Amino acid sequence: MKSLIEIRRDLHQIPELGFQEFKTQAYLYSTIQSFPEDRISIKKWKTGLLVKVHGLKPTKTIGYRADIDGLPITEETGLACASTHEERMHACGHDFHMTIALGVLSYFINNPISDDLVFIFQPAEEGPGGAEPMLQSDEMQSFLPDLIFALHIAPEYPVGTIALKEGLLFANTSELFIDLKGKGGHAAYPHQTNDMVIAACTLVNQLQTVISRNIDPLDSAVITIGKISGGTVQNIIAERARLEGTIRTLSPEAMDRVKHRIEALVKGIETGYECEAIIDYGSMYHQVYNTESVTMEFIEYIRNETDITVVECREAMTGEDFGYMLKEIPGLMFWLGVDSPYGLHHAKLNPNEAAIDVAVKAITSYFSFKGK
Repeated sequence: MKSLIEIRRDLHQIPELGFQEFKTQAYLYSTIQSFPEDRISIKKWKTGLLVKVHGLKPTKTIGYRADIDGLPITEETGLACASTHEERMHACGHDFHMTIALGVLSYFINNPISDDLVFIFQPAEEGPGGAEPMLQSDEMQSFLPDLIFALHIAPEYPVGTIALKEGLLFANTSELFIDLKGKGGHAAYPHQTNDMVIAACTLVNQLQTVISRNIDPLDSAVITIGKISGGTVQNIIAERARLEGTIRTLSPEAMDRVKHRIEALVKGIETGYECEAIIDYGSMYHQVYNTESVTMEFIEYIRNETDITVVECREAMTGEDFGYMLKEIPGLMFWLGVDSPYGLHHAKLNPNEAAIDVAVKAITSYFSFKGK
């Protein structure tokens, strides 16, 4: 097997969108096939992979999940290993996630433990969401772990640091798309039209009142409209408009409340502006909730048995579909410090590759303790 740095750079060059990760799957499959056949079993699921490393005397199965898709971003790092796919980039660190999983997998091929290990290379985390259907698949059900773990790179933390907390780590999230259809016409005759630019602007302002007036101030929620499109040219009143955004909440109950209020406001827009409206919530991700007992044991172990710094962080409004797996299987996710001045989803994100060895050390050490 190549060095982990070489693997990361290879993967960084071939980012692919959700359920289109054909080159990525082929690269992972080729790498894993180089391991001894008697030590592993491999299953494909769509563009993902599941790999079982057979334990010596298994009593349980420990799972590790790595997401594999990229983002529709044009890379601006200037790296020699920059993306070769136009308008595609591993701007969320999934190239790191895959590389770390391969490093851990390789370690346990050569250093077997008693328990079985399952490595889940999951497609479509960025959208439309691969975790929930993968979890429900026959392939994963046949390899279903008793415990499950994952990480996410964190540009804001230094290399050598991991951050996590028990309980809620990442928020409930939902995409939000609202299409408005009215009646277009000449700019000189507004009274003969139903202007969807005006309707869209009104709706954006009304949506902001949901958080300030319908959510408990001691709870937290966010509605962000990141994109508005509408109309054709400057002297034609727009017949159509579209809002695109996201909803983030710290509780499932708050998500339900936010959606109820959005639907009520949209009905009001339909009446007030004599138009039609369609709401689409797109991809919806369940909160990432770290199992308390597992998390406390993990924190204690890493602090006492390694030189890695552990920070107990606050919850974040970040969305992650790993939450669906934690909903069904005990486990945890942690942040891995990669020390980059540019944040997640930024075209210049360049994580420090020294963090790869830190993560492999943390996971292999803990799994060796947990599965011996």
